[in-house]
Amino acid sequence: MPEGHSVRRLARQFGDVFAGRRLAVSSPQGRFSGGAALLDGHTLLTAEAHGKHLFLHFDNSLVLHVHLGLYGAWSFGGDRTFTGASSIGAPRRVGEQEAFADGDDDADAAYAGPPAPVGAVRVRLASSHGWADLRGATTCETITAAEAEAVLARLGPDPLRNRRGDAGRFAANLQRRKTPLAALLMDQKIIAGIGNVYRAEVLFRLRLHPWLPGSAVPDTAARKLWRDVVALMNDGVADGRIITTPPKYWTLDGTTAAKAAAAGLPVPARSSSFPSREDAHFVYKRHGLPCRVCRTVVLMADLAGRNLYWCPTCQQE
Repeated sequence: MPEGHSVRRLARQFGDVFAGRRLAVSSPQGRFSGGAALLDGHTLLTAEAHGKHLFLHFDNSLVLHVHLGLYGAWSFGGDRTFTGASSIGAPRRVGEQEAFADGDDDADAAYAGPPAPVGAVRVRLASSHGWADLRGATTCETITAAEAEAVLARLGPDPLRNRRGDAGRFAANLQRRKTPLAALLMDQKIIAGIGNVYRAEVLFRLRLHPWLPGSAVPDTAARKLWRDVVALMNDGVADGRIITTPPKYWTLDGTTAAKAAAAGLPVPARSSSFPSREDAHFVYKRHGLPCRVCRTVVLMADLAGRNLYWCPTCQQE
């Protein structure tokens, strides 16, 4: 399931390519025909993300509310004004499904409109410059602004908003529950936007045991956890992927950056190089492999229907 940083990138893309434009809204699949008709011909004003929820606000005071869930995905295409608008969702590929008009110097003139829908397209948004197709979402509904506010009211604080008082609200949300910390971090009423990857990684980075009850987390530790999530998710928005390890753990030309530095070789900064998928995380999907810090074997267990990864030495009770 796309985590909060991906949905924030989606909102930014919609703002970049559609804000201020009158849109043709349709449901090629037919399942969303009624909701699409309410938005068709209206102008998109703003795109907003909160956690894993996307809200597209139109000039008739209606909102397209989308939650991608496990199988939802948006794909984009159009003329050169859509450069950088990449598909986001399942499968989790960024920048691999972009579609642009053919042509060299006059790409806008070459754009002849969106292609025929492929697959079960729940909703299509189209302007004179491009289109966006949604497939497989858990939630796709046209709601009022008041209903959108009601959805927001049910969600916990979003680290990518990080408003005044959010750290304290998050700490209080944890401390009044005896549920294991690893389960609470996946509860969108506690904190909005964290998924399985961020959950495993932030617990490791702060050396917190996954089964520690929320009520046992000191206020200082809860606020430190909040700050780390804020930093990691903002990096995710900038990078377009989740990277939780510093460069010293990345493999460069067959050797780790830490060994390269020890040998006096240059080590690239985070901003100039990205790690391989295998080097990007401390524990996520590394069960059976040695911990990057202590070399203990990383474990995996089922918690609330999702795989949890942790190091039993670094994350002792």
